[in-house]
Amino acid sequence: MQIGVVYPQIELREDLGFDHLIAYDHVLGAVHAGRTPQLTGPYNEHDPFHDPFVMFAYLAAITQRIGFATGVLVLPQRQTALVARQAADVDLVSGGRLRLGIGIGWNHVEYEALGQNFRTRGARQEEQINLLRLLFTEPVVDFSGRFDRVDRAGLVPKPSRSIPIWLGGHGEVAFERAARLADGFIFFGGKSDQVVADWKCMRDRLGALGRSVEDFGADWVVLKRDDIGDLTAEIDAWREAGGTHVSVDTMDRGFESVDAHIDYLTSVAEALDLS
Repeated sequence: MQIGVVYPQIELREDLGFDHLIAYDHVLGAVHAGRTPQLTGPYNEHDPFHDPFVMFAYLAAITQRIGFATGVLVLPQRQTALVARQAADVDLVSGGRLRLGIGIGWNHVEYEALGQNFRTRGARQEEQINLLRLLFTEPVVDFSGRFDRVDRAGLVPKPSRSIPIWLGGHGEVAFERAARLADGFIFFGGKSDQVVADWKCMRDRLGALGRSVEDFGADWVVLKRDDIGDLTAEIDAWREAGGTHVSVDTMDRGFESVDAHIDYLTSVAEALDLS
């Protein structure tokens, strides 16, 4: 199982042995007060976010091994062809180290600011997945969809492979969509028993569709735990259940410096014997 970490981007105040780095995505943070409909997500106008593609391109130049994953990029609020170009470039400059995790998001203010329809985001995401794969692999694409039109055009240079596209989210709709369309799924939060149960349901869906479970990835973003012993025990349970990746989130632990995050991750790496 590959073990990675979440970049602690809302607390901005390789040598540890982790396999990948996940970055969350928001273009804008919005004021929550006085909204109809209400904003229900955890971030507001005070939380900082870097653009994942820009950050990964920089990190690719100063690293050699660690993988990069968007966890998740809010795909339907972005232009599909531009995402294809940005993802291809990150994958090229990093030597094939990108995993493109995507989701539909929750911030309707952000969608409006980016000129996209919040209500059709699920349907648009499905169409975008198909178009991205065409752009990653075909020399010339002629595509007419509900949301996008590509008139005999291609991505040059292309990535050296079809960049893996994973979905992330919660609930049956996200699970069903991932089983049909994705290369893997990113589970967020929860306890290991619930995530293991959700992973079993996902495997059942894959089998019913005739898809190989062995070719489908499963990452679990583990949020705050009381102590490292609890964390490692849950990671062990996830590994035994067939999870292919796990990502440790260090946010919301009261750390006030980069060194504090690194010290905690050093302890996690030692407990997991990653050296």
